Amino acid sequence: MKTLDHYTADLIEYLLAVTTPDQMEQALRELLTPAEFTEITKRLQIFKMLEAGVSQRKIAEELGVGIATVSRGARARKLDYE
Repeated sequence: MKTLDHYTADLIEYLLAVTTPDQMEQALRELLTPAEFTEITKRLQIFKMLEAGVSQRKIAEELGVGIATVSRGARARKLDYE
């Protein structure tokens, strides 16, 4: 029986096999629901905007997400740098 680590490795291998931006979009749209796809794109924008020094309130306003979502993104990014 496969473990979660094996499933993660399978996912990474699958995504690394993608060679073009169009193929990556197609792969992500096949793997994710429309809502998940939207959420992941917003999460990336949250990371980029935080990195650019945009305030959490401004990010929430511009992306139409709750301040808690932005705060969660900020915490996730902070963990990456620890």
